[in-house]
Amino acid sequence: MRTLITMRRLVNAFFNRLHHYRYRLIRSYMDKPHRIQQAQLQELLLFAADTEWGKSHFFQDVHTAEDFRQATALTDYEDLKPFINRMMLGERDVLWPGRVNWFSKSSGTTNDKSKFIPVSPQNLYKCHIRGSWDTMSLYYHNRPQATQFADKSMLMGGSLSRFESHPSTIVGDVSAIMIQHMPWVARPFFIPDFETALLPNWEEKLEKLALEGARTSNVVMIGGVPTWTVVLFRRILELTGKSNMLEVWPKFQVYTHGGVSFTPYRQQFQSFFPSPTVDYQEIYNASEGFFAVQDTLGEEGMLLLLNNGIYYEFIPMSEWEKNNPQAISLTEVEVGKNYALVISTNSGLWRYLPGDTVIFTSVNPYRIKVSGRTKQFVNAFGEEVMVDNTDKALAEACLLTGAEVQEYTVAPVYFEGSARGGHQWIIEFVKEPLDLTAFAQLLDLKLQHINSDYEAKRYRNMAMLPLSIKVVPKGTFHNWLRAKGKMGGQHKVPRLANHRNYIDEILGHVGA
Repeated sequence: MRTLITMRRLVNAFFNRLHHYRYRLIRSYMDKPHRIQQAQLQELLLFAADTEWGKSHFFQDVHTAEDFRQATALTDYEDLKPFINRMMLGERDVLWPGRVNWFSKSSGTTNDKSKFIPVSPQNLYKCHIRGSWDTMSLYYHNRPQATQFADKSMLMGGSLSRFESHPSTIVGDVSAIMIQHMPWVARPFFIPDFETALLPNWEEKLEKLALEGARTSNVVMIGGVPTWTVVLFRRILELTGKSNMLEVWPKFQVYTHGGVSFTPYRQQFQSFFPSPTVDYQEIYNASEGFFAVQDTLGEEGMLLLLNNGIYYEFIPMSEWEKNNPQAISLTEVEVGKNYALVISTNSGLWRYLPGDTVIFTSVNPYRIKVSGRTKQFVNAFGEEVMVDNTDKALAEACLLTGAEVQEYTVAPVYFEGSARGGHQWIIEFVKEPLDLTAFAQLLDLKLQHINSDYEAKRYRNMAMLPLSIKVVPKGTFHNWLRAKGKMGGQHKVPRLANHRNYIDEILGHVGA
């Protein structure tokens, strides 16, 4: 036993040195961001020059960022879908050189249909897997005593399947593709076994993860979307009879989270891990690429990864509603402003809008936070409310009242005759506030404090009425997702919508 412990410590020490070397490389990229981004653009253009897309957009004649903007218009999934469909059927050299065999299945929150994002070998290894190593390197830099390579980490992955029309093409959640290609040196340090990690039935997988987690005491890290991680932890506590997760995993060190804002869930996780020594590290890893990692624990903002096969552009909020929005380069961004993200990647996405919005918290180095989605906002009355606003207001209201929220969504209540409109919130509480009316008033005030446009529209109730809250039973949002066939880590509840489609569906689901 002592020999095994010594070997684990030696292995962890080796990886610690490896991560230290990797951190020095990351620092060098941070020090020359614009040169690195220009090199990324040139490399992408060189690789794709002989593809169908590269030839039709004259990539061989593109030399500058302005040339690139002139040669290629902004694209979304519908623009690239015909090309991606051909790639999924085995066609070569379409958007990216060679044949792409792997496609990440992305559900999104605004469309019932799945999107399939190409994952080329370069994109897999030089973006997604490199981003995972960078995440660990940055964590080890912050916490040299970390033992991720001496103990166990838990995976909450998706699943894989063959594309029916062309069985040699594999589709699945990007986390499942990464698990399938995990380097052999890292595999002994993760649970569960890969068969369980890649199970297609999400509820069966959660139960097996809970059983594995309940009997494995030396888990030091878990990564996943907060929504589903909360469900997993509650089941583990139910199985073990323990009062918090530190009683199950006494050596636990870090929760790596992404996919949705952590702000509404922070209070719950601090109950799961009632210790100031437990860390929370945010990542921004989407189907399209691994974009950013929190490099300074405890501080807002994630380091933008500039050397991972992605060239970034940004559309200012003032341009979002225009027919031909103009994007700017990294050199032109400003702290505190909302931008829609535009990416060109080493999987053949060209000036592509993934639908996310970001705010820069720093430009030296470049750090961002995800503020929402370009299609997830409420602006029925000129209030311009974003997900970042509602997450913060809700978290502050919960902190002051002791309430805990599992899920929520917001939609406008439109004018009817002479009546004024407002916002309706549907909230599923873990712990309801003692006085819901007072909670709604506090939430409204917090949102006014955070968003000046909302505050102006709420002045003396002249343009908007106070927000209203409809409490729904526990399990409502998960049952709604299940009814839509959208269970799993990649499926998220839409927080905001400028229409009532989602909120009316949910209310109809509970018979309200």
